[in-house]
Amino acid sequence: LQVPRTPSQPAAGSESRRFANKHSKKALKASLTLGILLGMFFVAWLPFFVTNVMQAVCSCVPAGFFDVLTWLGYCNSTMNPIIYPLFMRDFKRAMGKYLPCCRRSGEPRPSAISLSMRNSNSGPHAATSLKNVL
Repeated sequence: LQVPRTPSQPAAGSESRRFANKHSKKALKASLTLGILLGMFFVAWLPFFVTNVMQAVCSCVPAGFFDVLTWLGYCNSTMNPIIYPLFMRDFKRAMGKYLPCCRRSGEPRPSAISLSMRNSNSGPHAATSLKNVL
């Protein structure tokens, strides 16, 4: 016996394939971002740590070279705010909300009151959160 297919069955299969494809693209993009961040971290800090160990063992590293490697590591920290917006749309949107230089012209600027309400326990849920704390 063959069960006749209903028109919704092929659509459901295509929906699940589309969902899986979208999920795999997000996972691939997240892996790429993480790989770039970790790669930049190792390129920037690994020479510093190797030189630091060499300095402890043989005291043969010039101070100027050690300073250059230290600043290379510091430069890695300045690269993170540049790398995140390039690869993460959500991060870019969040930065656009709070930094005037990154905001689009049509987006409203958050008020200081809304920011302070969001960051404090004042507001409609303050009493319940205070009860939970006590």
